Amino acid sequence: MKLLTSLLFTSLLFSQEVKRPRILGVAHIALFVSDIEKSRAFYKDFLGYGEVFSLNKPDGTLSLTFLKINDRQYIELFPQTEAGTDRLNHISIETDNAEAMRAYLGSKGIKVPDKVPKGRIGNSNFNVKDPDGHTVEIVQYEPTGWSVRDKGKAIGPNRVSPRMMHLGIIVGEVGPAMQFYRDILGFSEIWRGSSKGTQLSWINLKVPDGDDYIEFMLYDQIPAPDKRGTQHHICLEVPSVAASLAVLEKNPYRQQYARPMEPRTGTNRKRQMNLYDPDGTRIELMEPVTVDGKPTPSSTAPPPR
Repeated sequence: MKLLTSLLFTSLLFSQEVKRPRILGVAHIALFVSDIEKSRAFYKDFLGYGEVFSLNKPDGTLSLTFLKINDRQYIELFPQTEAGTDRLNHISIETDNAEAMRAYLGSKGIKVPDKVPKGRIGNSNFNVKDPDGHTVEIVQYEPTGWSVRDKGKAIGPNRVSPRMMHLGIIVGEVGPAMQFYRDILGFSEIWRGSSKGTQLSWINLKVPDGDDYIEFMLYDQIPAPDKRGTQHHICLEVPSVAASLAVLEKNPYRQQYARPMEPRTGTNRKRQMNLYDPDGTRIELMEPVTVDGKPTPSSTAPPPR
């Protein structure tokens, strides 16, 4: 009887579906940069983000540095290792339980490591690949990690924005991407847009347990690696694009920023303005609501493929 009970209990455990832990938001985007000092100046002096910590390689050269948007969102800059490659290193989403996420993703057939390591700044994290080959880092901020340790630090009054609203990634096949982000990770679709009306251009998917989202930049033919900087992008929320423009125009860094700064109303009917870092990676400043406060209907146009 005891053996039968044990077998039944074991069978019940294995038959139970592994539950997905919470996904709280977009944690960071990591970019390759060709000139780290020029990039530091852009993100620190122009956008106003504090450099909270850096990590070196064994030989003493810079491995990466962290620019802090807020206590849970960062921009990571990596010195490039090869010219002409994709500027996107990886994207990251935050969970409240990295080990549970590892087990959950493994149960869905996603290749995961045997265990969740702790990174050099003390947070639990591991990487997976999405269907388009983008590296997606899953991170859990640990109480003893540097992110929690430095809570409230390196957040200056001159930040152009206090929040990364979304990040954009290039997507080829819509079906596999939706299966990964919507069906497995639990993101919910909030909007579809078309730049010309005849073909779908964007799909926005919100994290399950927060307000941040990821924007699919849809393509029939994927751009060459050195042409993706305007598509893989960062979107920073601002209450007023006009007010942000006025502040940036007075910033001393403006003298060396050669590109025009042109506010416009996007297809989503939100005011926005594009900036570009020294490598051409696009930083989109966007207001959180439409020009009249009414939602913009989703496009019904077909995807590129």
